[in-house]
Amino acid sequence: MSVAEAGFVSKNQIDVMAISTLLDRAVTQHARSLAEIAATSTALLVFLRHAGCTFCREALSDISKSRGEIESRGVRIVLVHMGDIEELDQLLEKNALLDLDRICDPEQELYRAFGLKQGSIAQLYGPKVWWRGFKAGVLSGHGLGKPVADSSQMPGVFLLEQGVIARRYRHRSAADRPDYAGFCSKK
Repeated sequence: MSVAEAGFVSKNQIDVMAISTLLDRAVTQHARSLAEIAATSTALLVFLRHAGCTFCREALSDISKSRGEIESRGVRIVLVHMGDIEELDQLLEKNALLDLDRICDPEQELYRAFGLKQGSIAQLYGPKVWWRGFKAGVLSGHGLGKPVADSSQMPGVFLLEQGVIARRYRHRSAADRPDYAGFCSKK
C-alpha cells in the first residue's frame, strides 16, 4: 500500500515520493526515522503545539499518567514538536517523559503532511478555549506560558500500525483533550 493509500495524504494533495522522503528524513533524537519506527512498531504520534501552551502541558501530563497503559499495549509514543527543545525538555523531565522519542519539526513539514492546519480565531481563542485554558492552566496547575513557536498550529494524534494510519484525531480546537490510552485500544 502506498503512503497516499495509507491515509497520510490524498494522491491529489502532495507528491507521494516527497512524503516518503519526509518520513525518512524525520528523525528522533536517537537518530531513528519515523518511517523506520512506523514500519517496525505501533506508534502513537502526538503532534504538540509549543511548550508554552497550557494544553500541551496538560497533554504531556495526561500521557505521563497513561504511559504504562499505552506501552503495555505495545505502542511506542513519539512526540512531534516545533523546535522549542530546551523548554520542551524541561516539561518532559517534569512529567518523567524525557526518554520518549521526539521529532523536531521547526518547518512544520510533518504537521502539513498529516493534514494539521493553522487554527482559526475560534479554534485558538474561542470561549471554550478560554474556559478550558483557565481550568487546565490555573485550576489544574499546568500553568500559562508564553508562545515559543507557531502558536497558531493545531495539534493532532495519530496511531500508526505497520506503517499505516490506523486512527487519526485532528483537534477541532486547541482545547480538545484526547484520551490517549483509549485512542490506542483495539476497537
